[in-house]
Amino acid sequence: MKIFLIRHGHAVDAAEQLSDGERYLTKKGRRAVREVGRALRKAGVAFEAIVTSPLVRAVQTAELIAEQTEFAGVVEVLPSLLPIGPIETSASVIQQRAQTIAVVGHEPSISALAGLLIGTGYFPSLRKAQVICIQGAQAVWTVDPDRLEPQSL
Repeated sequence: MKIFLIRHGHAVDAAEQLSDGERYLTKKGRRAVREVGRALRKAGVAFEAIVTSPLVRAVQTAELIAEQTEFAGVVEVLPSLLPIGPIETSASVIQQRAQTIAVVGHEPSISALAGLLIGTGYFPSLRKAQVICIQGAQAVWTVDPDRLEPQSL
């Protein structure tokens, strides 16, 4: 099983008179997510499932990752991936799937989920559009918009 935790891309500010749930990706955010998705495809990553927070910016990120990695399935919404969602619930759902899965979420919960999955209880905050690959109980590599080649952790 490989779990790819992905933080959503850059989104418009809350000052745009939108609720937090309505905030959408900026042009910069969409570009960064597409680049990261292409880097994942180039690295040979093929997802069997993609799950996402229900917030607009996360759903948009998941859909762009799906497009760039040529994922043919349905992007599923997982409410426990909300920014302050119950990460134990998310971890349980994810671990029940014996497959390669992309999980799109927010800070601080996405890094807290990483810490839970690797058993340390802590993982540094992910940058926007950053991906970490967890295999077994170990974070093995990362890709972010500034370094589009996988980097060992």
